[in-house]
Amino acid sequence: MRLTGGSDKRGPSIDPPFEVVAPAEQTLPFVFASPHSGRVYPKSFLQATRLDGTAIRRSEDSFVDEIFGAAPALGAPLLKAHFPRAFVDPNREAYELDPAMFDGPLPQFVNARSPRVTAGLGTIARVVRDGAEIYPRKIAFSEVQARIETYYKPYHAALRGLIETTHKQFGYAVLIDCHSMPSVGGPLDQDIGATRPDIVLGDRFGTSCARRLTDMIERALGMQSFAVVRNNPYAGGFSTEHYGRPALGLHALQIEINRALYMDEERIERTAGLKRVTTAMTTLVRAMGEVDWRYLRSTISSQAAQ
Repeated sequence: MRLTGGSDKRGPSIDPPFEVVAPAEQTLPFVFASPHSGRVYPKSFLQATRLDGTAIRRSEDSFVDEIFGAAPALGAPLLKAHFPRAFVDPNREAYELDPAMFDGPLPQFVNARSPRVTAGLGTIARVVRDGAEIYPRKIAFSEVQARIETYYKPYHAALRGLIETTHKQFGYAVLIDCHSMPSVGGPLDQDIGATRPDIVLGDRFGTSCARRLTDMIERALGMQSFAVVRNNPYAGGFSTEHYGRPALGLHALQIEINRALYMDEERIERTAGLKRVTTAMTTLVRAMGEVDWRYLRSTISSQAAQ
């Protein structure tokens, strides 16, 4: 079964802006989300950017929605954005914005001082991942509002709904936020020039999900011969931090996959490695179905019952 998100006609047109691929029956307490694999670019946006059709895609987590595509058949919903990260980034606060990008003053509620804004990678990015500037001129705040109302907010409403439904069904819920990363640290990263491991698990240094959950996934991936590290260089973004509330039975873990494992990073094309990585993540999701996750329940409700 496929459910699609609606479109607000006030904003630029990517219809539908996202898609929920739901299982016939949800049997796993997991929600998989791919916020950065969207690759539908509005024509007006492409005309407004100084970058060509390949350069504008540098920020995509290309093909990650395909890598985790078996999740619904194995009992867990998959939410995937169709809109691209360079257009609006759902793994940020709603209004993390760089004032220098705009043709007028911004409202006071805007977060203009986050490290992500400083790096040029706010909700509306100033640059793509290699540091190339997206816009040749300043843009209007009204355009930002249209993107956030049309794409960002509906995406998070859908994600929140999936998490709440899962929590209600099982008594706990786990968000797996699915990403990919450049194989080498770029000019905007703390690890500039460093070769990266195969997989990075981000659990906000043990605060966004139960450590046993991270342990299990690290072991499962290690058994498939992947080099796995935690929280370095990515500890998890807005979604991991925002939705991860382990004391309430709400857990969130970010998975970053090294792009060199499955794609040509320059041409943004699939390689033969995509099959191996997809099979590995399918094996991981299947293994999740064999675990008793009841320890993920709310510790607050457990303490209250004692």
